[in-house]
Amino acid sequence: MRIGVLLLPTDPWPQTVARAQHLEALGYDHLWTYDHLSWRRYRELPWHAAVPWLTGLAGVTSRVRLGTMVTSPTFRHPVSLAKEAMTLDHVSGGRVTLGIGAGGTGFDATVLGEEVRTPRQRAARLTEFVEVLDGLLREPAYSHRGEHYTVDDARMIPGCVQRPRLPLAIAAAGPKTLALTARLGDAWITFGEPDAADQSPAAIEAAVRKQAAILERRCAELGRDPASIDRIYLVGNTAERPLASVAAFEDFVGRYAALGFTDVVFHDPRPDDPVWTEDPAIADAIAERLLH
Repeated sequence: MRIGVLLLPTDPWPQTVARAQHLEALGYDHLWTYDHLSWRRYRELPWHAAVPWLTGLAGVTSRVRLGTMVTSPTFRHPVSLAKEAMTLDHVSGGRVTLGIGAGGTGFDATVLGEEVRTPRQRAARLTEFVEVLDGLLREPAYSHRGEHYTVDDARMIPGCVQRPRLPLAIAAAGPKTLALTARLGDAWITFGEPDAADQSPAAIEAAVRKQAAILERRCAELGRDPASIDRIYLVGNTAERPLASVAAFEDFVGRYAALGFTDVVFHDPRPDDPVWTEDPAIADAIAERLLH
């Protein structure tokens, strides 16, 4: 099981660099950040742009993978995002995973003056968004005309360091996005059913099992081995607190490994955050037990 940490892009840069380098030295496999223009309870606090932030981290780390958790079509266009991701792949020496999702209904959805889309509309837009990204990141020249995007002879030279393109990790919970993951994803990201009333560990695991079964059926229909898709579980805001102790985290990782997950990502604890209130030293303790 690979283990990663999600860092919020809100701290002063020297503090961010020190934390990222420390986590890399501890042996964590990947570092992620949210890709938003502003976010929830950090709306009135510092919040940096994800791609420049990750580019900076690429320059001060050497081994750990870096990724977006997740970027979306909400305020992104596939041509500009593909160019930025390709460049970041070069800056990092091929250490980038592009996490992608449908986007939500928060600040990012309204900041450009657009109407908030329904879940069905967001899923349809995401499908075309990923299809276009896939083509752009694979081909030196690419054109597309669809319902949501037009691309007229875009150039993507020199292409990605990782071949045939950098990996796409798709956040998916419903049938349409899971089908998209089976078709074009290199990894699947989930954190259960965030809108469900029951957020108990048993309910979350049941939801994840149901999602995994859909993904496997879609893979079978395509003739694709589901084991070719990494499974990333993002520890969410549920009733379970796996960072309460090393033993709790070890139990959590074991349960999700049994469900077929290859990766677990947790939010780096923050003393000033009302939700992720555990002692940041838990990351050191987890690394000592599980990463050495």
